[in-house]
Amino acid sequence: MAKIKIENVVASTSLGEELDLQAIALALEGAEYEPEQFPGLIYRLKEPKTATLLFRSGKVVCTGAKSLENVKVAINKVAKQIEKAGIKIRDEPKVEVQNIVASSDLGQEINLNAIAISLGLERVEYEPEQFPGLVYRLDEPKVVVLLFGSGKLVCTGARKPHDVEAAVTKITVELKSAGLLR
Repeated sequence: MAKIKIENVVASTSLGEELDLQAIALALEGAEYEPEQFPGLIYRLKEPKTATLLFRSGKVVCTGAKSLENVKVAINKVAKQIEKAGIKIRDEPKVEVQNIVASSDLGQEINLNAIAISLGLERVEYEPEQFPGLVYRLDEPKVVVLLFGSGKLVCTGARKPHDVEAAVTKITVELKSAGLLR
């Protein structure tokens, strides 16, 4: 089984209250809030290394985490810092993963032309003049995998780490059974 590395977890939650972003921007050192440019407040943490976007509606999006655990730590840290600044929020934000991006390596170079033909054109996009990777859309799990000639791949659209593992396993099995992977 190829080693899988989670590169980014994007998750969202709601703090349940309408947020005064101007007050939060003043209370959180390093917060970026320029409503003319972007409607949300951006707050970056060094540990875990994440960016949290806070919106007036109370919606929060956390990006850049390397695991679901890091997302939860980051959101709880930001919530505590907002409360410490005297701004009330609902306790225990319910975190929902929106997207997991992961990378892996099949361990050998692969022939993308042969793969495009073998996997079937209804699930594959491959235009090497436009983009060097082959785009493969899986139905189960519902993810998109970018395959590169080097054998490296990127999986996106997963909501659980297990979805990434299932996708990499499925592709490996399909390529081996088609004789395109040792």
